Amino acid sequence: MNLAKQVISEELVRFESHFREAVKSRVALLDRIMQYIVKRKGKQLRPMFVLLSAKLGGDINDSSYRAASLVELLHTATLVHDDVVDDALERRGFFSINALWKNKIAVLVGDYLLSKGLLLSLNNKDHRVLEILTEAVRLMSEGELLQMEKSRKLNLEEATYYEIINGKTASLLASACAAGASTTFDSPVPVEKMRLFGEKVGMAFQIKDDLFDYGSQDIGKPTGNDIKEKKLTLPLIYTLNHCEKELKKKLIYIIRNENQQKDKVKFVIDAVTQSGGIRYATEKMLSYRNEALAILHEFPESPVRSALEELVRYTTDREY
Repeated sequence: MNLAKQVISEELVRFESHFREAVKSRVALLDRIMQYIVKRKGKQLRPMFVLLSAKLGGDINDSSYRAASLVELLHTATLVHDDVVDDALERRGFFSINALWKNKIAVLVGDYLLSKGLLLSLNNKDHRVLEILTEAVRLMSEGELLQMEKSRKLNLEEATYYEIINGKTASLLASACAAGASTTFDSPVPVEKMRLFGEKVGMAFQIKDDLFDYGSQDIGKPTGNDIKEKKLTLPLIYTLNHCEKELKKKLIYIIRNENQQKDKVKFVIDAVTQSGGIRYATEKMLSYRNEALAILHEFPESPVRSALEELVRYTTDREY
C-alpha cells in the first residue's frame, strides 16, 4: 500500500484529524471508549478507497473527508456490533469493546458511531453521500441476516453465497468508492463505475478472508473458525457440491455436531483442500479482482489510478 499512502499522504493526515473530531463525545465514558477505538484503528483501507476515488475525479474537498469519516464510522459500528453477535473477545489483537465494557455498552457504542456518521453527512447537507451509504447499511444488515438464515440449513448454493458477501462486505466498499467519487465527479456515470469497481474489489476481499480460514497464517482469528461457527464459505460450498455423497454426509455431520473438535475441523479443512475447494475459490477471487481492474483501467492513467490498482492487488495478495 506504499504508493497509495504516498499519493494521499497529506490527505490521510487530515482525514485522521477529521475522524478524531467526528467521534468526540461530551460523555466521559463514551469519549474514553472512542479514544480506545481511534488508537487501535485498522489498516484504514476503506477511507483510502474513498479518498483515492475522490482524487480520481479532482481535488479532495471537505465533503470527501466527511465521506471518508462516515465510511469509517459505519465500518467501526458494524465491527463493534459483530463482536457482540459473535461473542468475540478480541479485535485486531486487542480486547474488543464488549470484552472491556460488556455487551450493553458495546451495542450502544455501535449505535452512537452509526448516528454520528449519519449526522455528519446530514448536518453538512451531503445528501448524495448519505443516500449512497445508507443503502450500504441496509445491504449489510440483510447480508448478515441472510447468512444466518441459510447457514442453519447447511445447504448453501454458490449464488446465495455471492448474494451474502455482496451485502455484508462488498456493499460498503462499493459505497465507499461511489461516495468518494460523488464528491468530485459531476457526472453520475463515473460514480456508478466506481461503485461497481468497489463492489468487485469487495467480493474479492471477502473471498480472500474466507480462504484464510483454511490456511495456517496467524490472522487474528483461529483457523477453522468459520467451520466452528457453521459458516458456509466458498471453499466449503464448492466441496459439498462436488464431493461424493458419503463424504458430503460426513462433512455436514461434523459441521453440525462436531465442529468444536480440533481433529474433526482438520478433517474438514483437509477434505476442502483435497477436493479443489481452495483452488476454485482462489480462481473466483482473482476473477473478481481482474474485473475490478478492467473497470479501473477505463479511467485515464495517473498516479491515483496506479495507487488504486495497488490497493486492489493488496486485497488479494495480503497475508492477513
